[in-house]
Amino acid sequence: MAPTITYYAITDRFHSRERPGGVIRRLHHDVGDEDQAFTRNLRWESTDTLRSYERGNLDNELYEITEAEADEIVAWIRRIVAERSGSGG
Repeated sequence: MAPTITYYAITDRFHSRERPGGVIRRLHHDVGDEDQAFTRNLRWESTDTLRSYERGNLDNELYEITEAEADEIVAWIRRIVAERSGSGG
């Protein structure tokens, strides 16, 4: 069975809810949860940020968001990486 997914925007002192610094997704599998962040490598990679946040590490604030909002953040990250690499998108 396909996992259900919950998305979170990452904010901190430099990033707001309107301009998050990144996105995390939690995949809920039958055998447990798996957390991934969309990275500057342009792929979903394992992260412990969400678990760390749940344990009280407040370096970041995390807010649950919709899949559409997560898609917007992923698109923004893709644009930023393309601009910085000089490919322009």
